[in-house]
Amino acid sequence: MTLIVRDFRPLDAAAVAEARRSAFPHLVTTAQTVAWEFAAAPAADRHRLLVAERDGEVVGAAEAGLFSDGDEPGQAYLDVSVRADARRAGAGSALVTAGEEYLAGLGAAAVFSWALGGRPAETFAERRGYRRGRSSRIQRLDLARADLPPLVPVPGTELRTATDFAADPRPLYEADAACTADEPGDVAERPPAYEQWLAERWQHPALDRELTSVVLVGGAVAAYSVAHTDGRGRYWSAMTGAPRAFRGRGLAKLAKNDALRRARAAGCTVAFTGNDGGNAPMLAVNAWLGYEPAVTEWRYVRELGA
Repeated sequence: MTLIVRDFRPLDAAAVAEARRSAFPHLVTTAQTVAWEFAAAPAADRHRLLVAERDGEVVGAAEAGLFSDGDEPGQAYLDVSVRADARRAGAGSALVTAGEEYLAGLGAAAVFSWALGGRPAETFAERRGYRRGRSSRIQRLDLARADLPPLVPVPGTELRTATDFAADPRPLYEADAACTADEPGDVAERPPAYEQWLAERWQHPALDRELTSVVLVGGAVAAYSVAHTDGRGRYWSAMTGAPRAFRGRGLAKLAKNDALRRARAAGCTVAFTGNDGGNAPMLAVNAWLGYEPAVTEWRYVRELGA
């Protein structure tokens, strides 16, 4: 068996997507999203996509780069995916080693990585000097059979979709930047500039604007729920939020309920969402919608040179 780690090539996109889906079954990822994310990564992130090739076949991948928008310099990410039938044969270790060497060369001091809860992944991370931090609770909804709560209109609101903002998405950007700034996490990141948001989020190939619901109050964006789909019946809630001035009115619930109903009408059969383990309000919203726990992801961190 010959195992090598090399840089990603566009022809690897389908194999990388397969490895990601195998490692993280809840992800909405396709060959198109893999290729697009690689090409669209900000230059300041120094993003690099590595693949593990065994006997000429790509069986795993690793994303590595810097949190260029972070408040603290020297923070980096390294996320590894290996196809289930290729694990315990050295591919994951080879990818981690290559990724860490690359990040060390960039001057990274701390490396953050996601791992699914459970002994194999946790043991793999901890043996390499990573320590566990925050959790993300992944939840699943059988959308084809779900008994969604009634969609009760809230007086003074309008329901729209992201398509209605095609000519000028800046109001969505402003709401998203405000909500993202309040998201809990290990790395404090500054909201992206408008042009960066357009490039990274508005133009993302998985974004389904028809299924992304927006709640307006007096013409202002009061809540929204972003839909990512993969054309295979899978739906991922990429972000749901309400700016501070509109919280406590049930508007995020309204937006997400509407988005899920749109997704079901469009043929989506299963929905996934993820929340920080400490995000009690959104965990409550998702429980109300009928989501059930699927798996827990853990954020691991390692100080390089420690």
